[in-house]
Amino acid sequence: MRQIYDAIVTYFYRVANYNLLVVAIELVLIGAVVWWVMRFLRGTRGARLVKGVAVILATVYIVIRLLPPELGWERIRWLYGNFLLFAFVAVVVAFQPELRRVLIRVGQASLFTGKRGQVQAMIDAIADSAAFLSRNKIGAIVAVERAVGLGAIEETGTPVDAELTPRLLNSIFYPGSALHDMGVLVRDGRLVAAGCQFPLAESAEVDSSLGSRHRAALGLTKDSDAVVLVVSEETGRVSVACEGQLYLGLEASALRDMLEGLMAPRKMLRRFKQADDEADGDDI
Repeated sequence: MRQIYDAIVTYFYRVANYNLLVVAIELVLIGAVVWWVMRFLRGTRGARLVKGVAVILATVYIVIRLLPPELGWERIRWLYGNFLLFAFVAVVVAFQPELRRVLIRVGQASLFTGKRGQVQAMIDAIADSAAFLSRNKIGAIVAVERAVGLGAIEETGTPVDAELTPRLLNSIFYPGSALHDMGVLVRDGRLVAAGCQFPLAESAEVDSSLGSRHRAALGLTKDSDAVVLVVSEETGRVSVACEGQLYLGLEASALRDMLEGLMAPRKMLRRFKQADDEADGDDI
């Protein structure tokens, strides 16, 4: 017991002799990385997993550092080194969707390259159609391609390649239409395909009260930077999915503002995230 106490005292003595400026800079950098990771994973299953792994690794590291070396803890240290390698592989496997999103963000050159008039016409068509579909409680899901190509999604549907208009969207999703069950893909202001099948997010990542359209919207935004509009068939509620997050119950004006913000700089998206967090806080 005395040896463990001496080891703890020695450790803190070494820490006390560190350069305070260097320690402060290191803590700021580490804190910034941790904050960015947690902010990126907020609202996903990865957030809880990161917290659990971090607590375990930090606890084991502190215990290893405080063990008196003269008592011979080589096997424990060896096991800890191999445990870190195992933990790294496990994190890569567990965080495949999140890592894919990071690589997509790094690799994307721009959000949307269309002309301003073309973008506005597309937003107007989607917003007008969403209002009609919501009013009549007609389910719909529309994906707008941005920097990351959705060619694989396009191949699952029926080619259309037509000008995007509210009437066209309304007719596609009208009950009884051959293509109303699946999603629509929009690229450069044109409706390129309908009846497209989107990848579904895991059921644990979506509230149980939401249906398959919301799962499909969330699943697609986890694999790409697309913006996906969803209209609920049961409630008529209009929602938008982007970057692995769902923004539920958007009014007409809020929907237009959000679509305009997503086709331009990211400031608007950050504003909606902040508003969404504040709403969650009020509910609590």
